[in-house]
Amino acid sequence: MIKQQFEIPAGYKKWTTALLGIGILALLLGFFLLGMSKDEHQQTRFWAVLLQNALFFLLVCNACMFFICATTLAMGGWQMSFRRVPEAISSLVPVFAILALIIFIATIVGGAGHHHIYHWADKNAVAGDEILTKKKGFLNPTFFFVWTIITLSVWSLVGRKMRQLSRQADEAPMSSETSRKYVWNNTVWAAIFIVFFALTVGSTIPWLWLMSLDAHWYSTMYSWYTFASTFVSACALITLFVIYLRNQGYLEYTNDEHIHDLGKFMFAFSIFWTYLWFAQFMLIWYANIPEETTYFKIRIHGPYRGLFWLNLIVNFVAPILILMKRASKRNYTVMVFMAVLIILGHWLDFYQMVMPGTVGEEFTLGWFEWGILVLYIGLIMYMVGRALSKAPLISKYNPFLKESIAHESP
Repeated sequence: MIKQQFEIPAGYKKWTTALLGIGILALLLGFFLLGMSKDEHQQTRFWAVLLQNALFFLLVCNACMFFICATTLAMGGWQMSFRRVPEAISSLVPVFAILALIIFIATIVGGAGHHHIYHWADKNAVAGDEILTKKKGFLNPTFFFVWTIITLSVWSLVGRKMRQLSRQADEAPMSSETSRKYVWNNTVWAAIFIVFFALTVGSTIPWLWLMSLDAHWYSTMYSWYTFASTFVSACALITLFVIYLRNQGYLEYTNDEHIHDLGKFMFAFSIFWTYLWFAQFMLIWYANIPEETTYFKIRIHGPYRGLFWLNLIVNFVAPILILMKRASKRNYTVMVFMAVLIILGHWLDFYQMVMPGTVGEEFTLGWFEWGILVLYIGLIMYMVGRALSKAPLISKYNPFLKESIAHESP
Protein backbone atom coordinates (compact mmCIF):
# COMPACT_ATOMS: atom_id res chain seq x y z
CA MET A 1 0.00 0.00 0.00
CA ILE A 2 1.33 3.42 -1.01
CA LYS A 3 1.98 5.71 1.97
CA GLN A 4 0.56 8.98 0.71
CA GLN A 5 0.63 11.14 3.82
CA PHE A 6 3.80 11.99 5.70
CA GLU A 7 3.57 11.71 9.48
CA ILE A 8 6.39 13.48 11.30
CA PRO A 9 8.28 10.88 13.40
CA ALA A 10 9.02 11.53 17.05
CA GLY A 11 12.77 11.42 16.41
CA TYR A 12 12.44 14.06 13.71
CA LYS A 13 10.52 16.30 16.11
CA LYS A 14 13.15 15.86 18.83
CA TRP A 15 16.01 16.80 16.49
CA THR A 16 14.06 19.76 15.16
CA THR A 17 13.26 21.01 18.65
CA ALA A 18 16.87 20.60 19.78
CA LEU A 19 18.28 22.44 16.76
CA LEU A 20 15.75 25.26 17.10
CA GLY A 21 16.51 25.54 20.81
CA ILE A 22 20.27 25.77 20.22
CA GLY A 23 19.75 28.21 17.35
CA ILE A 24 17.39 30.51 19.26
CA LEU A 25 19.77 30.50 22.24
CA ALA A 26 22.66 31.46 19.93
CA LEU A 27 20.55 34.24 18.40
CA LEU A 28 19.59 35.69 21.79
CA LEU A 29 23.14 35.50 23.14
CA GLY A 30 24.40 37.02 19.91
CA PHE A 31 21.93 39.88 20.11
CA PHE A 32 22.89 40.82 23.68
CA LEU A 33 26.63 40.09 23.47
CA LEU A 34 27.29 41.23 19.90
CA GLY A 35 24.34 43.18 18.53
CA MET A 36 24.00 45.35 21.65
CA SER A 37 27.74 45.70 22.13
CA LYS A 38 29.40 49.12 22.07
CA ASP A 39 32.08 47.63 19.84
CA GLU A 40 31.20 48.44 16.21
CA HIS A 41 33.08 45.38 15.01
CA GLN A 42 30.93 43.07 17.14
CA GLN A 43 27.74 44.77 15.94
CA THR A 44 28.84 44.37 12.34
CA ARG A 45 29.67 40.71 12.93
CA PHE A 46 26.18 40.11 14.34
CA TRP A 47 24.36 41.62 11.36
CA ALA A 48 26.76 40.22 8.75
CA VAL A 49 26.22 36.65 10.00
CA LEU A 50 22.45 37.10 9.96
CA LEU A 51 22.67 38.52 6.44
CA GLN A 52 24.84 35.68 5.18
CA ASN A 53 22.49 32.97 6.46
CA ALA A 54 19.30 34.78 5.46
CA LEU A 55 20.44 35.28 1.86
CA PHE A 56 22.02 31.85 1.44
CA PHE A 57 19.02 29.86 2.62
CA LEU A 58 16.50 32.16 0.91
CA LEU A 59 18.27 31.69 -2.43
CA VAL A 60 18.63 27.93 -1.87
CA CYS A 61 14.91 27.50 -1.14
CA ASN A 62 14.00 29.66 -4.12
CA ALA A 63 16.33 27.56 -6.30
CA CYS A 64 14.12 24.56 -5.46
CA MET A 65 11.27 26.31 -7.27
CA PHE A 66 13.68 26.96 -10.14
CA PHE A 67 14.32 23.19 -10.20
CA ILE A 68 10.57 22.57 -10.48
CA CYS A 69 10.03 25.19 -13.19
CA ALA A 70 13.08 24.21 -15.23
CA THR A 71 12.06 20.53 -15.30
CA THR A 72 8.48 21.56 -16.09
CA LEU A 73 9.58 23.56 -19.14
CA ALA A 74 11.78 20.65 -20.22
CA MET A 75 8.73 18.33 -20.00
CA GLY A 76 10.75 16.25 -17.59
CA GLY A 77 8.49 13.83 -15.81
CA TRP A 78 11.30 11.95 -14.06
CA GLN A 79 11.08 14.11 -10.93
CA MET A 80 7.32 13.70 -10.46
CA SER A 81 7.68 10.86 -7.96
CA PHE A 82 9.39 13.19 -5.48
CA ARG A 83 8.26 16.62 -6.70
CA ARG A 84 6.47 17.35 -3.43
CA VAL A 85 9.89 17.58 -1.75
CA PRO A 86 11.17 20.65 -3.68
CA GLU A 87 7.66 22.07 -3.44
CA ALA A 88 7.79 21.79 0.36
CA ILE A 89 11.24 23.39 0.50
CA SER A 90 10.19 26.23 -1.79
CA SER A 91 7.25 26.99 0.51
CA LEU A 92 9.83 28.50 2.90
CA VAL A 93 10.57 31.37 0.50
CA PRO A 94 7.93 33.79 1.92
CA VAL A 95 9.14 33.17 5.50
CA PHE A 96 12.82 33.55 4.67
CA ALA A 97 11.97 36.58 2.51
CA ILE A 98 10.47 38.33 5.55
CA LEU A 99 13.54 37.49 7.65
CA ALA A 100 15.86 38.87 4.95
CA LEU A 101 13.74 42.01 4.60
CA ILE A 102 13.94 42.66 8.35
CA ILE A 103 17.73 42.41 8.19
CA PHE A 104 17.82 44.77 5.18
CA ILE A 105 15.72 47.33 7.03
CA ALA A 106 17.89 47.09 10.15
CA THR A 107 21.18 47.43 8.26
CA ILE A 108 20.19 50.03 5.66
CA VAL A 109 17.43 52.15 7.17
CA GLY A 110 18.20 51.54 10.84
CA GLY A 111 21.94 51.87 10.36
CA ALA A 112 22.66 48.66 12.31
CA GLY A 113 26.39 48.06 12.26
CA HIS A 114 26.89 51.75 11.50
CA HIS A 115 26.77 51.15 7.74
CA HIS A 116 29.72 48.77 7.80
CA ILE A 117 27.43 46.29 6.05
CA TYR A 118 26.30 48.40 3.09
CA HIS A 119 28.70 51.33 2.80
CA TRP A 120 26.62 53.00 0.10
CA ALA A 121 23.75 53.44 2.60
CA ASP A 122 25.79 56.19 4.31
CA LYS A 123 25.13 59.47 2.44
CA ASN A 124 28.29 61.06 3.79
CA ALA A 125 30.39 58.15 2.57
CA VAL A 126 28.81 58.36 -0.89
CA ALA A 127 29.37 62.13 -1.12
CA GLY A 128 33.09 61.73 -0.50
CA ASP A 129 33.58 58.68 -2.76
CA GLU A 130 33.79 59.08 -6.53
CA ILE A 131 33.01 55.43 -7.32
CA LEU A 132 30.00 55.28 -4.98
CA THR A 133 28.74 58.59 -6.38
CA LYS A 134 28.74 57.14 -9.90
CA LYS A 135 26.78 54.10 -8.70
CA LYS A 136 24.21 55.94 -6.57
CA GLY A 137 21.66 55.80 -9.39
CA PHE A 138 20.96 52.18 -8.40
CA LEU A 139 22.91 51.82 -5.14
CA ASN A 140 20.48 53.78 -2.99
CA PRO A 141 17.92 52.69 -0.38
CA THR A 142 14.86 53.57 -2.50
CA PHE A 143 15.86 51.50 -5.52
CA PHE A 144 17.16 48.70 -3.30
CA PHE A 145 13.92 48.28 -1.35
CA VAL A 146 11.53 48.77 -4.27
CA TRP A 147 13.26 46.13 -6.38
CA THR A 148 13.79 43.83 -3.40
CA ILE A 149 10.11 43.92 -2.39
CA ILE A 150 8.99 43.34 -6.00
CA THR A 151 11.42 40.43 -6.27
CA LEU A 152 10.42 38.75 -3.01
CA SER A 153 6.72 39.21 -3.81
CA VAL A 154 6.94 37.68 -7.29
CA TRP A 155 9.05 34.76 -6.07
CA SER A 156 6.52 34.05 -3.33
CA LEU A 157 3.37 34.50 -5.42
CA VAL A 158 4.46 32.60 -8.54
CA GLY A 159 5.93 29.84 -6.38
CA ARG A 160 2.62 29.61 -4.52
CA LYS A 161 0.77 29.40 -7.85
CA MET A 162 2.98 26.53 -9.00
CA ARG A 163 2.28 24.63 -5.78
CA GLN A 164 -1.47 25.25 -6.15
CA LEU A 165 -1.39 23.89 -9.69
CA SER A 166 0.42 20.81 -8.41
CA ARG A 167 -2.32 20.18 -5.85
CA GLN A 168 -4.94 20.13 -8.62
CA ALA A 169 -3.50 16.79 -9.72
CA ASP A 170 -4.61 15.27 -6.39
CA GLU A 171 -8.31 15.87 -6.96
CA ALA A 172 -9.48 13.48 -9.69
CA PRO A 173 -8.32 11.57 -12.78
CA MET A 174 -7.78 13.77 -15.84
CA SER A 175 -9.13 13.35 -19.35
CA SER A 176 -6.88 14.00 -22.35
CA GLU A 177 -8.23 17.53 -22.70
CA THR A 178 -7.89 18.26 -18.98
CA SER A 179 -4.34 16.91 -18.99
CA ARG A 180 -3.33 19.15 -21.90
CA LYS A 181 -4.81 22.18 -20.17
CA TYR A 182 -3.11 21.26 -16.90
CA VAL A 183 0.29 20.84 -18.58
CA TRP A 184 -0.18 24.13 -20.46
CA ASN A 185 -1.00 26.07 -17.28
CA ASN A 186 2.04 24.62 -15.55
CA THR A 187 4.22 25.51 -18.53
CA VAL A 188 3.00 29.11 -18.65
CA TRP A 189 3.53 29.77 -14.95
CA ALA A 190 6.88 27.98 -14.98
CA ALA A 191 7.98 30.19 -17.87
CA ILE A 192 6.92 33.32 -15.97
CA PHE A 193 8.98 32.22 -12.98
CA ILE A 194 12.03 31.34 -15.09
CA VAL A 195 12.00 34.70 -16.90
CA PHE A 196 11.73 36.64 -13.64
CA PHE A 197 14.32 34.36 -12.05
CA ALA A 198 16.72 35.31 -14.85
CA LEU A 199 16.04 39.01 -14.29
CA THR A 200 16.68 38.71 -10.56
CA VAL A 201 18.90 35.80 -9.50
CA GLY A 202 20.55 35.74 -12.91
CA SER A 203 21.45 39.42 -12.82
CA THR A 204 20.26 42.19 -10.50
CA ILE A 205 19.61 40.67 -7.08
CA PRO A 206 23.13 39.32 -6.35
CA TRP A 207 24.50 42.73 -7.41
CA LEU A 208 22.32 44.53 -4.89
CA TRP A 209 22.30 42.05 -2.01
CA LEU A 210 25.84 40.67 -2.13
CA MET A 211 28.18 42.33 -4.61
CA SER A 212 27.38 45.78 -3.21
CA LEU A 213 28.95 44.69 0.08
CA ASP A 214 32.19 45.39 -1.80
CA ALA A 215 30.74 48.40 -3.58
CA HIS A 216 34.01 49.43 -5.28
CA TRP A 217 34.29 46.05 -7.00
CA TYR A 218 32.21 44.40 -9.69
CA SER A 219 32.13 41.24 -11.78
CA THR A 220 29.85 40.42 -14.71
CA MET A 221 30.01 36.73 -13.72
CA TYR A 222 28.98 37.26 -10.10
CA SER A 223 25.28 36.53 -10.49
CA TRP A 224 25.87 33.25 -12.32
CA TYR A 225 28.43 32.31 -9.69
CA THR A 226 25.86 32.96 -6.95
CA PHE A 227 23.21 31.00 -8.84
CA ALA A 228 25.48 27.98 -9.30
CA SER A 229 26.35 27.97 -5.60
CA THR A 230 22.72 28.06 -4.44
CA PHE A 231 21.31 25.73 -7.11
CA VAL A 232 23.75 22.91 -6.38
CA SER A 233 22.95 23.40 -2.67
CA ALA A 234 19.24 23.17 -3.50
CA CYS A 235 19.81 19.89 -5.34
CA ALA A 236 21.71 18.60 -2.32
CA LEU A 237 18.92 19.66 0.05
CA ILE A 238 16.30 17.95 -2.13
CA THR A 239 18.45 14.81 -2.12
CA LEU A 240 18.66 14.78 1.68
CA PHE A 241 14.89 14.92 2.14
CA VAL A 242 14.22 12.40 -0.64
CA ILE A 243 16.61 9.86 0.87
CA TYR A 244 15.22 10.49 4.36
CA LEU A 245 11.65 9.87 3.15
CA ARG A 246 12.74 6.76 1.24
CA ASN A 247 14.37 5.38 4.39
CA GLN A 248 11.14 6.09 6.30
CA GLY A 249 9.13 4.01 3.82
CA TYR A 250 7.69 6.89 1.74
CA LEU A 251 8.12 7.81 -1.93
CA GLU A 252 7.68 4.21 -3.11
CA TYR A 253 7.90 5.26 -6.76
CA THR A 254 11.29 6.89 -6.20
CA ASN A 255 14.20 4.52 -6.76
CA ASP A 256 17.93 4.39 -7.44
CA GLU A 257 17.37 5.86 -10.90
CA HIS A 258 15.99 9.09 -9.43
CA ILE A 259 18.70 9.30 -6.78
CA HIS A 260 21.26 8.75 -9.52
CA ASP A 261 19.89 11.71 -11.49
CA LEU A 262 19.94 13.93 -8.42
CA GLY A 263 23.55 12.89 -7.98
CA LYS A 264 24.25 13.89 -11.58
CA PHE A 265 22.77 17.33 -10.89
CA MET A 266 25.01 17.68 -7.82
CA PHE A 267 28.04 16.58 -9.81
CA ALA A 268 27.30 18.70 -12.90
CA PHE A 269 26.58 21.94 -11.07
CA SER A 270 29.60 21.48 -8.82
CA ILE A 271 31.65 21.50 -12.03
CA PHE A 272 29.64 24.47 -13.35
CA TRP A 273 30.29 26.37 -10.12
CA THR A 274 34.01 25.59 -10.45
CA TYR A 275 34.06 26.80 -14.05
CA LEU A 276 32.59 30.14 -12.95
CA TRP A 277 34.92 30.30 -9.93
CA PHE A 278 37.96 29.78 -12.14
CA ALA A 279 36.78 32.05 -14.96
CA GLN A 280 36.06 34.94 -12.60
CA PHE A 281 39.33 34.48 -10.73
CA MET A 282 41.48 33.91 -13.82
CA LEU A 283 40.18 36.92 -15.75
CA ILE A 284 40.64 39.29 -12.80
CA TRP A 285 44.09 37.87 -11.97
CA TYR A 286 45.22 38.07 -15.62
CA ALA A 287 43.97 41.64 -16.10
CA ASN A 288 45.63 42.74 -12.82
CA ILE A 289 43.45 45.85 -12.58
CA PRO A 290 43.75 47.29 -9.05
CA GLU A 291 40.02 47.97 -8.49
CA GLU A 292 39.24 44.36 -9.40
CA THR A 293 42.10 42.49 -7.72
CA THR A 294 41.29 44.05 -4.33
CA TYR A 295 38.40 41.59 -4.00
CA PHE A 296 40.75 38.60 -4.16
CA LYS A 297 43.67 40.18 -2.33
CA ILE A 298 42.10 39.93 1.11
CA ARG A 299 40.79 36.44 0.34
CA ILE A 300 44.04 34.96 -0.94
CA HIS A 301 46.75 36.86 0.93
CA GLY A 302 44.78 37.86 4.01
CA PRO A 303 43.24 35.93 6.92
CA TYR A 304 40.66 34.27 4.65
CA ARG A 305 43.33 32.40 2.71
CA GLY A 306 42.71 29.01 4.32
CA LEU A 307 38.95 29.32 3.95
CA PHE A 308 39.33 30.42 0.32
CA TRP A 309 41.23 27.31 -0.71
CA LEU A 310 39.18 25.00 1.54
CA ASN A 311 36.16 26.32 -0.33
CA LEU A 312 37.63 25.04 -3.61
CA ILE A 313 38.54 21.65 -2.17
CA VAL A 314 35.12 21.04 -0.63
CA ASN A 315 33.04 22.36 -3.53
CA PHE A 316 35.10 21.03 -6.43
CA VAL A 317 37.72 18.43 -5.55
CA ALA A 318 35.44 16.33 -3.32
CA PRO A 319 32.43 16.24 -5.73
CA ILE A 320 34.53 15.43 -8.81
CA LEU A 321 36.45 12.65 -7.07
CA ILE A 322 33.51 11.09 -5.23
CA LEU A 323 30.50 11.67 -7.48
CA MET A 324 32.17 10.83 -10.79
CA LYS A 325 31.55 7.10 -10.39
CA ARG A 326 28.10 5.74 -11.21
CA ALA A 327 28.05 3.57 -8.09
CA SER A 328 28.61 6.58 -5.83
CA LYS A 329 25.46 8.27 -7.11
CA ARG A 330 23.42 5.17 -6.22
CA ASN A 331 24.84 4.72 -2.74
CA TYR A 332 22.56 6.42 -0.22
CA THR A 333 25.29 6.83 2.41
CA VAL A 334 27.65 8.48 -0.05
CA MET A 335 24.89 10.71 -1.41
CA VAL A 336 23.90 11.88 2.08
CA PHE A 337 27.53 12.61 2.94
CA MET A 338 28.08 14.55 -0.28
CA ALA A 339 24.79 16.46 0.06
CA VAL A 340 25.73 17.62 3.56
CA LEU A 341 29.27 18.47 2.42
CA ILE A 342 28.03 20.48 -0.56
CA ILE A 343 25.56 22.50 1.52
CA LEU A 344 28.19 23.20 4.16
CA GLY A 345 30.76 24.02 1.50
CA HIS A 346 28.59 26.59 -0.22
CA TRP A 347 27.50 28.02 3.12
CA LEU A 348 31.21 28.65 3.69
CA ASP A 349 31.40 30.07 0.17
CA PHE A 350 28.73 32.63 1.09
CA TYR A 351 30.59 33.30 4.34
CA GLN A 352 33.74 34.32 2.47
CA MET A 353 31.60 36.30 0.02
CA VAL A 354 30.03 38.37 2.83
CA MET A 355 32.61 38.77 5.59
CA PRO A 356 35.60 40.45 3.89
CA GLY A 357 33.40 43.33 2.74
CA THR A 358 31.78 43.77 6.15
CA VAL A 359 34.00 42.78 9.08
CA GLY A 360 37.22 42.96 7.06
CA GLU A 361 40.23 41.10 8.41
CA GLU A 362 38.78 40.71 11.92
CA PHE A 363 36.59 37.75 11.12
CA THR A 364 35.60 34.95 13.47
CA LEU A 365 34.12 31.59 12.60
CA GLY A 366 32.90 30.83 16.10
CA TRP A 367 29.92 29.89 18.23
CA PHE A 368 27.60 32.56 16.84
CA GLU A 369 28.23 31.68 13.19
CA TRP A 370 27.61 27.97 13.78
CA GLY A 371 24.68 28.72 16.07
CA ILE A 372 22.82 30.70 13.39
CA LEU A 373 23.53 27.91 10.89
CA VAL A 374 21.94 25.46 13.34
CA LEU A 375 18.96 27.81 13.71
CA TYR A 376 18.30 27.81 9.97
CA ILE A 377 18.72 24.04 9.77
CA GLY A 378 16.11 23.72 12.52
CA LEU A 379 13.77 26.13 10.72
CA ILE A 380 14.09 24.19 7.47
CA MET A 381 13.45 20.87 9.18
CA TYR A 382 10.44 22.23 11.06
CA MET A 383 8.75 24.02 8.15
CA VAL A 384 9.54 21.43 5.47
CA GLY A 385 8.27 18.67 7.75
CA ARG A 386 5.01 20.58 8.25
CA ALA A 387 4.65 21.27 4.53
CA LEU A 388 5.22 17.61 3.63
CA SER A 389 2.58 16.49 6.12
CA LYS A 390 -0.11 18.78 4.68
CA ALA A 391 -0.31 17.27 1.18
CA PRO A 392 -0.03 13.80 -0.37
CA LEU A 393 3.59 12.95 -1.13
CA ILE A 394 2.69 11.68 -4.59
CA SER A 395 0.56 13.56 -7.08
CA LYS A 396 -1.21 10.43 -8.27
CA TYR A 397 -3.21 12.00 -11.13
CA ASN A 398 -0.36 14.00 -12.63
CA PRO A 399 -0.03 13.21 -16.36
CA PHE A 400 3.72 12.66 -16.01
CA LEU A 401 3.63 10.27 -13.05
CA LYS A 402 3.79 7.13 -15.22
CA GLU A 403 6.90 8.51 -16.92
CA SER A 404 8.50 9.03 -13.54
CA ILE A 405 7.67 5.48 -12.41
CA ALA A 406 9.19 4.01 -15.59
CA HIS A 407 12.20 6.33 -15.48
CA GLU A 408 15.66 4.89 -16.08
CA SER A 409 18.75 7.04 -15.68
CA PRO A 410 20.97 6.90 -18.79
